[in-house]
Amino acid sequence: MNKLRITWYGHSTFLLQTPGWKKMLFDPWFVDNPACPASMKKPPRADLVLVSHGHSDHMGDLLTVARESGAPVVGIFELCDWLRRKGVSNVSPMNKGGAQEIAGLHVAMTDARHSSGYIDDGQMAYMGEPAGFVVRLEDETTIYFAGDTALFGDMRLIGELYRPDIAFLPIGDRFTMGPAAAAKACELLGIRQAVPMHWGTFPMLTGSPEEFRRLVEPAGVQVLELRPGETSE
Repeated sequence: MNKLRITWYGHSTFLLQTPGWKKMLFDPWFVDNPACPASMKKPPRADLVLVSHGHSDHMGDLLTVARESGAPVVGIFELCDWLRRKGVSNVSPMNKGGAQEIAGLHVAMTDARHSSGYIDDGQMAYMGEPAGFVVRLEDETTIYFAGDTALFGDMRLIGELYRPDIAFLPIGDRFTMGPAAAAKACELLGIRQAVPMHWGTFPMLTGSPEEFRRLVEPAGVQVLELRPGETSE
């Protein structure tokens, strides 16, 4: 088995190369993503695409990625139905509380507290509820991708049920958790490593990794802070 490789494209877009060499793409947003480096605007190859919710800053390049890669797209039922109506056939819908085996990985869908809608032909289209994902990798490492969310008490249940090793948590504030709420999420989840996301893209996202680190490192949580375009193992 190889090491897990994490590449951040800015905002909430990540490419994870699993220990079994599978490439998982989360929340694809490249072209209009101001945090994404100019040299990385072309979407990478993916074996699996996971979409947390229907806002444009999380699925702005989803149709392009789905059509060009042919990779299965995992998302909540309504979002996948919208994709089908756009001509994307390789979708694998699910809903909160459920799980599926796909691309050799175990994927469960969790709750997230946010909203979800996409401007389609000038009208707001309902894209189902926002969600998070728990993915168990080939070496039994378990990751929790929270998506856009507020803090909620059932994160404790996510921790108890799935025992995630690494959590990808929004910290930008205003539209999601800020650093203090994300620090509480770490406590509820019982994790020892966190990857901050959804910060720094726009001036109004004021939450910072420095503040997050100050709150969680005394409790033994390691913060993996990436810069857009950076890869870490």
